[in-house]
Amino acid sequence: MLPESRARGRVGILSENVAGALAYVSFIPAVVFLFLDPYNKNRFVRFHSFQCIFLWVTGLLIAVLLRFVGLILYIIPVLGHLLVWLIAMVVVLGAVVIWLVLMVKALQGEAFKLPVIGDLAERQAGSF
Repeated sequence: MLPESRARGRVGILSENVAGALAYVSFIPAVVFLFLDPYNKNRFVRFHSFQCIFLWVTGLLIAVLLRFVGLILYIIPVLGHLLVWLIAMVVVLGAVVIWLVLMVKALQGEAFKLPVIGDLAERQAGSF
């Protein structure tokens, strides 16, 4: 989780750090940046775009897993509903914190890698 690369300049009409941060707004700008010509050739923007896409996929998988865990916990009369609500709030809070950290680090010009997702994104974006 150490910063590996710094944004150096401009790509297209945006600076590298702004384009990297915009990739995290949702998966749509990340996909758009991977298809638009000046952005898809920039490693910094490609890294953040791929990391955003992989983060969304991971989030969806976690949501499906939590849904199944929730179905099992709903068997417990009162405590089950409380546990599902508590687990969901902790996961959502963690996701928001990760999202904010990634956006701030991208705005600071750092290629902040998440443990597994960052390595996948780095391989897809090319070596830094």
